[in-house]
Amino acid sequence: MDRKAIAEKIRKLQANAENVQLGGKGTPRRKKKIVFKTAAADDKKVQSNLKKLSVTNIPGIEEVNMIKDDGTVIHFNNPKVQASVPANTFSITGAGENKQITDMLPGILNQLGPESLTHLKKLANNVTSQFKPAPADDDVPGYLVGTY
Repeated sequence: MDRKAIAEKIRKLQANAENVQLGGKGTPRRKKKIVFKTAAADDKKVQSNLKKLSVTNIPGIEEVNMIKDDGTVIHFNNPKVQASVPANTFSITGAGENKQITDMLPGILNQLGPESLTHLKKLANNVTSQFKPAPADDDVPGYLVGTY
């Protein structure tokens, strides 16, 4: 074999190596295998790390509300709350919902801090300014001149 034939054969082999197929007939060609992580594996890792911190369950908590700066609330109904006070670590697990602070208003007022109250006041001012009625014309009408 001469050099041209060897170079041609190497070029063909490299071209074939680019089209690697990782499955049987009819599967898409991929360069590497993608492995998806499951949420269960992540939960197990979190629980094992919490166990290392020696967290304890806190019973009797019916709801947890986390108030964000933008006025939304992450609301948990009947969460599982675990705490490790020496490590200053709290774990809240459960189904959380994103809600507006106005949706939760009567029951959440005692949980609001000063920052949230100022945000609530700004929100109330915006709402009242949008629905401000037009100034009423209570003046006595002027004298009309004309034929009746």
